[in-house]
Amino acid sequence: MAGELSIVIPLLNEAQSLRQLYAEIKTVCEAEGLDAEIIFVDDGSTDGSWEIIRELAAGDPRVRGLRFRRNFGKAAALTAGFSRATKPRVMTLDADLQDDPREIPRFLAELEKGWDLVSGWKKVRHDPWHKVWPSRVFNWLLGKMSGVYLHDHNCGMKCYRREVLGEIHIYGELHRFIPVLAAARGFRVTEIPIHHRPRQFGKSKYGAARFVKGFLDLLTVKFLTGFGLRPQHFLGTFGLISFALGAFILVMLAAEWFFSRVIPGVEVVNLRDRPLVIYSVALLLLGAQLISVGFLAELLTAYHVKQERTYSLAEEIGGPTRSGN
Repeated sequence: MAGELSIVIPLLNEAQSLRQLYAEIKTVCEAEGLDAEIIFVDDGSTDGSWEIIRELAAGDPRVRGLRFRRNFGKAAALTAGFSRATKPRVMTLDADLQDDPREIPRFLAELEKGWDLVSGWKKVRHDPWHKVWPSRVFNWLLGKMSGVYLHDHNCGMKCYRREVLGEIHIYGELHRFIPVLAAARGFRVTEIPIHHRPRQFGKSKYGAARFVKGFLDLLTVKFLTGFGLRPQHFLGTFGLISFALGAFILVMLAAEWFFSRVIPGVEVVNLRDRPLVIYSVALLLLGAQLISVGFLAELLTAYHVKQERTYSLAEEIGGPTRSGN
């Protein structure tokens, strides 16, 4: 079982790298005696990547390929690859040759120590500074907010026990947070430093906008892992605070208005001139809305609403046929 491995490789316009990557993986698997299948997931490439995958699959039954109709994102590509993986161990790596396939045996050895998910750490990273430093800040912040302290949460090179993938669901850009989502389910997560290579071909698919999106996704993950099964605890808490504050202000204003009329010599208070009346009513309404939304979220959680599949598959080659896909 330890030598059985599915290797999932999401890619977008990496035609120049695919043959070399396949050759390196094949060399490692043969040298280590690994029973491995290689699953390439073409996330809408336009540079001929699919033709190369088709060629590789025709020459090696261990190679499988999935092609999306358009670009759906890395999370969707990983989800599709995971759904086709048949081995008890699943490895992921990027197709740009920066992840070194010679590291695969080290990941498998670490899993055998009892870990459920092993993440790579690009300790010496061959990327420009404007990617490295924001990434370090992001990883530090994610560790503080989630309690899962890794140096490189977003490293594409990871190894999983298959049962991990059956319990986490990723969409959007939540693939960056797989270790956090796995740890929230009780799986044991660790990392190992890996050899990171300079990019040989193409260019990075990530721009500056990913940091803004990453922070928003971080808030989503914090909510999902902390309150995903009890959303009312989060929304209701703020709702009660808002409602109580609004009610308190209204009571104080009412008392001020009342005593200004019964105590002789005190200037009569005209509530129409007090902006606090509007603010307190707004707080009451906000509190009621948050509590109501919390109840609706609890209903959705109780019925375990299943999300739609986040990709549309155009073609699949190699491997057993599955009905309903």
